[in-house]
Amino acid sequence: MARNILVAVLLCLASSLTFASDPSPLQDICVADLNGTVGVNGFVCKDPKLAMSDDFFFTGLDKVRAPTNAVGSTVTAVNVNQIPGLNTLGISMVRVDYAPYGQNPPHTHPRATEILTVLEGSLFIGFVTSNTENRLISKVLQKGDVFVFPVGLVHFQFNVGNTNAVAIAALSSQNPGVITIADAVFGSNPKISADILARAFQVEKRIVDLIQSKF
Repeated sequence: MARNILVAVLLCLASSLTFASDPSPLQDICVADLNGTVGVNGFVCKDPKLAMSDDFFFTGLDKVRAPTNAVGSTVTAVNVNQIPGLNTLGISMVRVDYAPYGQNPPHTHPRATEILTVLEGSLFIGFVTSNTENRLISKVLQKGDVFVFPVGLVHFQFNVGNTNAVAIAALSSQNPGVITIADAVFGSNPKISADILARAFQVEKRIVDLIQSKF
């Protein structure tokens, strides 16, 4: 009997570790109170009676946003911060505009799997598996093609064409987060010691100093 109980407990614990998305909602709607002061894992719900259509609405994803940053891309996010009605629903999306030969540089989403569709142009995309292999899985996508980036893995997109490209992606979290590798490593505040980074990347310290100066 005790053995059966132990097995049941272990199975419950194992099954609880298999879920990698946001918690399921326990009510029809939970519109985020973005100005709430109570700290929870997500956002506190406002009174459902005060919910209105604009809490579930966003406009402008059809608008081109000129890529003006150093890497040649602009991301338009549509998550719980833009649509409070997404709170507890475990989904969000982004639009990415790429300049010719622009890129969405290597980054991760710590809380979400991403599924990306190319609307215009051609993208070279890929993700890298974890440290046991560090294997690059990559492909060139054309208009209408779809690709999946597993949760937490480093991935990127690069516009291989000489015209602008556009992609749209859905993510399995209301607030998936983003960690851009170069920004995090070389642009942290305060800075990571250049000695540490020089050894980690196996380069001279002056090279690390140069890269950090750009952030």
